[in-house]
Amino acid sequence: MNTIIRKSVLGIAGLAFTGGVFAGPIAAHAEARPVDAKPVAVQADKPDMGKLIPHGVQGTQSKIDLNDEQTANAKAIIAATKKAGLPERAAVISIATSLQESKLENLGHLGEKNDHDSLGLFQQRPSSGWGTPEQITDPEYATLAFEKGLKQVDGWQDMPLTEAAQTVQVSAYPDAYAQWEQQAADIVAQHWNN
Repeated sequence: MNTIIRKSVLGIAGLAFTGGVFAGPIAAHAEARPVDAKPVAVQADKPDMGKLIPHGVQGTQSKIDLNDEQTANAKAIIAATKKAGLPERAAVISIATSLQESKLENLGHLGEKNDHDSLGLFQQRPSSGWGTPEQITDPEYATLAFEKGLKQVDGWQDMPLTEAAQTVQVSAYPDAYAQWEQQAADIVAQHWNN
């Protein structure tokens, strides 16, 4: 029995040393860690809130609980923003705009409740040149179309959120976007690196 244990210990020790040189960091840290310690999960850094909300939030903030569909739409906006090569701030502006326009729901035709022919996450209108109904109800397309408009706004990166969103959307309620900035920033912080 002693011979078997001794050979096992020597075999393990042999793995830790190769030609008399320590083989890697795992064995060095194994002794320093308590036996009952749990592995530490490495998490990607969250975006800096100073970049997400550079001007601080304006006015009273609103917040809604998101269902699975709304969360998926928020993630689609983030993915499209990354695809466009835009920074996290663009995703915050996009999500806040969608929260105001549709509560992150991909709206189809609402009948009499419809605002003209507005559709999708951003209530974009086919008759205003945003795309076909099929295109603007596709979250990626709708986001890329919104962000294309955002990129055409000189200095959008340095504007308050509501001003940047309003310049693209031309809403009858230009200050309404500001109320969603904190929730939009929280969503981007949570999902940007996932």
